Amino acid sequence: MTVQAIHESVTNLQADTLVVGLYADEPLSGAAEELNRATQGMLTRLQETKDLSGKRGELVTLYAPSGLKVRQVTLIGLGLRSALDRSGAFRAAATAAKAVAGKERGLVAFYLADRWSSELVESGVCGSLVGCVGQDLYRAKKNRFPLTQVAWANVSAADIARGESLADGVNLARRLVNEPPGDMYPETFANEAVSVAEASGLAIEVWDKQRLEAERCGSLLAVGKGSDRDSRLVILKYNGGPEGAAPIAFVGKGVTFDSGGLSIKPTDGMKTMKCDMAGAAAVVGAMQTIAQLKLPVNVIGLCGLVENMLGGSAFKLGDVLRARSGKTIEVLNTDAEGRLVLADVLDVALQHQPAKIVDLATLTGACVVALGTDIAGLMTNDQTWADEVKASGDAVGEALWPLPMFPEFSEQIRSEVADIKNTGDGRWGGAITAGKFLEEFVNGKPWVHLDIAGPAFLDGQKPWLDAGGTGFGVRTLVEIARRAT
Repeated sequence: MTVQAIHESVTNLQADTLVVGLYADEPLSGAAEELNRATQGMLTRLQETKDLSGKRGELVTLYAPSGLKVRQVTLIGLGLRSALDRSGAFRAAATAAKAVAGKERGLVAFYLADRWSSELVESGVCGSLVGCVGQDLYRAKKNRFPLTQVAWANVSAADIARGESLADGVNLARRLVNEPPGDMYPETFANEAVSVAEASGLAIEVWDKQRLEAERCGSLLAVGKGSDRDSRLVILKYNGGPEGAAPIAFVGKGVTFDSGGLSIKPTDGMKTMKCDMAGAAAVVGAMQTIAQLKLPVNVIGLCGLVENMLGGSAFKLGDVLRARSGKTIEVLNTDAEGRLVLADVLDVALQHQPAKIVDLATLTGACVVALGTDIAGLMTNDQTWADEVKASGDAVGEALWPLPMFPEFSEQIRSEVADIKNTGDGRWGGAITAGKFLEEFVNGKPWVHLDIAGPAFLDGQKPWLDAGGTGFGVRTLVEIARRAT
């Protein structure tokens, strides 16, 4: 994709598609007003017949309009101007881009940024490059055709560049999730991370099975024992801040396929389990973007990569694992495996002496029951840090909601034969008991756990995004890094 800034009037523009935004609470202005004049009042007539209101997400297409040098015009509602935020800018541009990407296009020009701030522009540019990308990686006949030529009117090249970097990170995370699990397994995921590091100037370490054994990562390694694919741990480092300043640590769960192990999932529950590495994918996508933006902060990204399968060596119910920290864990459900992976990765993160930690994981179905498919659960041991993380998610439009971490939940994971067990007492509060399990491995460091099981993967498409991986968490992590500068 190429994105350029243009300063052409609507009437002089030569392009395949023109995208124009309208507000619900004000008269036509800017590009919309110019378009209305060029088409002899067509927009006014559509408003009079109530076919055009400007409400948020409304989409109206005009084909071969007279008075213009474009093949079609896509009108996108922006809602109330006073309510337009980065989420609204992203979704408006993504909705329009997704609509026009149903066929191959030439130049698509976006005339949305009428008096937009830099933050709105970069979010809109990001949306225009994310909405047009689908999940049809292996279809001979594509459903979605990514826009190859994109222009944004009356914006700066710097704002465009930042939006492109954000989109690159989100689309990278989406692609990693959308790849089939036969192709995307711990080793190949680690290879992808190496390629990202080389292209972005990130430092990287990859721990193979032998290194993981030497590092006593018994909890992580146990999850991968049933697979023919060896586990990996990826450590990405970005040093853009002062030398010696403590980094922020981003930790991602990377179960590249989760069969449930011996606690096997039913078929319907296993269909989308290639997405169980969405937390790790978000970390890699965010690290790429942070490096491209050259943010003045130190960040370390860690991804625990395993495949949870049912081979003869698979770990069993009743096994007692020794985590890297030395804590012992009784296994009572092999499908509660993500927390076992993160237990060791969090301990590795601690050795880098981070100032604060955020982990992302498609951890529990219980969180989806509690919050639905659009909102991630937020759990923490430090309210100030949680407030900062939530504010970052709110700013970019990735919804996070706090769940209580009362001490009583810790009692549910106490074991009679080991230090802790990997399930709570029954199904109730399962997202929280999983969070309390992870808290055992952060040694009091300010930490936030994001359970992204709901929003990481779409079973069906949204107006602004195709089904499949969403890249949820990438923009939040980048915003966290920005606010730390």
